[in-house]
Amino acid sequence: MEIFKKMAKNDYEQIVFCHDQSVNLKAIIVIHDTTLGAALGGCRMRIYPSEEDAIIDCLRLSRGMTYKAAAAGLNLGGGKAVIIADPKKDKSEEFWRSYGKFVNSLNGRYITAEDMGTSVEDMEIILQETPFVTGISKAQGGSGDPSPFTALGTVQGIKACAEEVFGSKSLEGKKIAVQGLGKVGYNLCKLLHKEGAKLIVSDQYQDKIDKVKKEFGAESVGKDDIYSVKCDVFSPNAIGATINDETIGQFRCPIIAGAANNQLAETKHGDKLHEIGILYAPDYVINAGGLINVYNELTKYSEERAKNKVLKIYDNVKKVIEISKRDDIPTYIAADRMAEERIAKKRGLEILSKIDGSKIRAGH
Repeated sequence: MEIFKKMAKNDYEQIVFCHDQSVNLKAIIVIHDTTLGAALGGCRMRIYPSEEDAIIDCLRLSRGMTYKAAAAGLNLGGGKAVIIADPKKDKSEEFWRSYGKFVNSLNGRYITAEDMGTSVEDMEIILQETPFVTGISKAQGGSGDPSPFTALGTVQGIKACAEEVFGSKSLEGKKIAVQGLGKVGYNLCKLLHKEGAKLIVSDQYQDKIDKVKKEFGAESVGKDDIYSVKCDVFSPNAIGATINDETIGQFRCPIIAGAANNQLAETKHGDKLHEIGILYAPDYVINAGGLINVYNELTKYSEERAKNKVLKIYDNVKKVIEISKRDDIPTYIAADRMAEERIAKKRGLEILSKIDGSKIRAGH
């Protein structure tokens, strides 16, 4: 794997490999871009097929965080951490404190947070070794589990898409297929049920399916059958790359809008969705609620302030749709342009500032 070529292709700043044999820690931290601020991104813990797969996942996720923060209007850069380990077996206080020391060694360039396979409790152990951690409990001055805010923002994005396609943002009676019933997926179902939506769900764990069926009257289908469900909205909330060569011909919906990261296996799949007329809400725009929430921990946390900012995801998705229609481009490209323009503007201001400073020093 030619790492420096991969870094150069998408302007990555730094990759840090963290190893502590005494606690079996194998972690990778990627800092993609710090133009807008420190790189904030979650710490994902899972068993990867290979170390190369772990690196690729971290590279993709960190770049996504840069775009997510920029599109959400936050003064943050993008970063991510992945730990190659089993979240059900390999955690310990020593394990997390070791990881916290590595995070601390970056002196605030990277701020870690909760993600797949990690928890608020894990973040609080990390807090013992570094202040550069978010997603801690309210008792510790943090905001707790960010997943309800991710779900709230996702609902706002679904409403924006519904208004575009159906002429109303009401979700009453809309059939929504929810893939993945983890923390975000469950909270999403809870909110969609309150909105009067009809839920069809799938997950790899039957107990999660049973819980959602009991609490929200959802129907369920097999995990491979969810793609072909005839519905108003398909909402992916599990692993990434679920929009791929195998699934793209199965969709029977006018909208795809969910909280999973990296939903497009390749950019060509975003092009295809645009071509066949399925409105796709770019993942890093619609799922920014959790990031917005933990961002508010960096100042004195206010749940009301965080919630009000998350509600604006509706406007952000509407803006992406407007750019897509105006320029006749896929929504994923429209979202990229919106984020890149903000980053480029900041870089331009920094360049102008340096030029002006040189002139002042030169007496011009």
